[in-house]
Amino acid sequence: MAAEPHHVMMSVEEYLDFLRNSPDVRYEFIDGQIYMLAGGTTNHSLIAANMIRELGFLLRGGPCRVYTSGMLVQVSENRYVFPDVVVSCDERDRGVSDMLHYPRLIVEVLSPSTERRDRGKKFSYYRACPTIQEYVLVETDEQAVEVYRRASEKLWTLHFFEAGDYIELASLKVSFPVAALYENVEFSEDTPDDPPA
Repeated sequence: MAAEPHHVMMSVEEYLDFLRNSPDVRYEFIDGQIYMLAGGTTNHSLIAANMIRELGFLLRGGPCRVYTSGMLVQVSENRYVFPDVVVSCDERDRGVSDMLHYPRLIVEVLSPSTERRDRGKKFSYYRACPTIQEYVLVETDEQAVEVYRRASEKLWTLHFFEAGDYIELASLKVSFPVAALYENVEFSEDTPDDPPA
């Protein structure tokens, strides 16, 4: 979902108060500046819902919990985000709370308006969060999934999955078909090489 910057500087405390008093809108907070999140497409929503369904089923009964895009995640002292899907396996994130502090896996469903940010700045924020072990990027215009896996403090490895593959999430010890993420998703018939009609 697109993030539009608002050029108003505020403290973390002001941001959290602002969020609590504005429950119908979502704003991310990056180094004192807030970014309003816009809505997504039907494909974006379906893919996120499918990811939540698959992970929820596979993780049922274990220590890990799957959260939707409505859950605020603190990735550093001055950065708070709303990923499309987040998994925490840390008992300190359990109970009644309005944010997670110990995410293990983050999923962002890509769109033309957010892809650059999700691959760039957001990925750098996630890499800096020591509890995040995998970062998943899911395409909306084809069956393609990238899993970035932490190998060490500074090294992440890329694992690419496409139609017919099984996605492996090592941090959760689960796998499931790529096709499951794209159930009921309809792709545009235009390809980049086709001229507009």
